[in-house]
Amino acid sequence: MKLSATRLFPLLLMLALALLSFWLERTLRVEERHPAERRHDPDFTVEQFTLTQFNAAGAQEASLVAAKMVHYPDDDSTELLAPRIVQTRPNEPRLTLSADRGALSQNGDEVFLEGNVLLLRDAGAGQTEARMRTSFLHVVTDRSLVRTDREVTVSGPGRQLAARGMEYHNDTGRLYLRERVRARFAPKPRRSAQP
Repeated sequence: MKLSATRLFPLLLMLALALLSFWLERTLRVEERHPAERRHDPDFTVEQFTLTQFNAAGAQEASLVAAKMVHYPDDDSTELLAPRIVQTRPNEPRLTLSADRGALSQNGDEVFLEGNVLLLRDAGAGQTEARMRTSFLHVVTDRSLVRTDREVTVSGPGRQLAARGMEYHNDTGRLYLRERVRARFAPKPRRSAQP
């Protein structure tokens, strides 16, 4: 079947009108946004911010405290000043994390900590107390997971580990160090011979 110009013209005209309508709708949608939504201005700020997470039984599992929380509507981002997280899940050692600043994911399940990040894991379940220091830490609260791609130092009684990149699972106690791993262990005291 051969298409003639008289049959093709209405189809091309309809296609051109559809594209023009799509372009106009997109252009008007961008202009309809409020000027505050086009700028990165906060819509609310909270001083002495506290967020508490409970499990199904009603027991507290985690808390997030910050000196200041600022929310931005343009990208739905949340920034934190001096955040401190305490995670107290059953059958897991208590984790305490602190940093100079941080950010929350849109759904609140992930926290990104930056600047003088300190993680303190309490002793428990055959593990000694441990401290981790880094400049950035990504916390996935639902999975009891913390990770970084930056330099990290892990220290505990009689040991010190350093690496670039780390992943720690608090529920299993597994620590993965990625690159340039260096370790220093203090010698164990000798047992004196019994006469």
